[in-house]
Amino acid sequence: MKTISASKADGLLQKTTLLDYDAPTIQRLVKERRWQSLPERERIRSVYEFVRDEILFGYNRADEIPASEVLSDGIGQCNTKATLLMALFRAVGLRCRFHGFTIHKELQKGAITGIWYRMAPKEIVHSWVEVQLEDEWFFLEGVILDRPYLKALQARSRQNAGSGSYCGFGACTGDIMNPIVDFDGNHTYIQADGIARDFGLYNDPDSFYAEHSQALSTLKKWLFSHYIRHRMNDNVRRIRG
Repeated sequence: MKTISASKADGLLQKTTLLDYDAPTIQRLVKERRWQSLPERERIRSVYEFVRDEILFGYNRADEIPASEVLSDGIGQCNTKATLLMALFRAVGLRCRFHGFTIHKELQKGAITGIWYRMAPKEIVHSWVEVQLEDEWFFLEGVILDRPYLKALQARSRQNAGSGSYCGFGACTGDIMNPIVDFDGNHTYIQADGIARDFGLYNDPDSFYAEHSQALSTLKKWLFSHYIRHRMNDNVRRIRG
């Protein structure tokens, strides 16, 4: 597993091409929300809840898009929400880092269906953000699914007389009815039970995507960006209800 060396740790507040927190839209948001005036724990929670619930779960054109584009889209999945969350954290002076993985594609079944599901690679690139609070690092994977979407999955589980372990529709957790997705000085998770491989820590998403990308051909990438993701977003909207 890759780790960040002490000499690189100073880069955990830096702006990058993807973490473009100097973009006017991001700076305006930070000013409007007054996040910098909050105590550190409250600052983390408020930024986290904004990205979790006000940026709806959905699929952008690609993983490697800047935070300002994710904000403009108003939707995001694990990787793009991670980019926006990191950019906002750094914009308000919170040190954070990127942790890269792959997840089993079964986690996305239902959000992606039919031939498109069969065409998907067996493992899909995944990530979460780790933020520093005092001397501890907290893993914030629970940012991925917005509240209305998660509640819809919980309702589906009840209707099917199910409880506990759940994997599909963008979630993979041991307890779908009580996932740990609220932050108050703790880790949060919603897809962690679907992790296949651990690529370790990076200063930023730019460094990670320079080494890893979705295992798709040029044609499949074009199909995803221009067609498949729109079908997936239609599925997500129907589930959300």
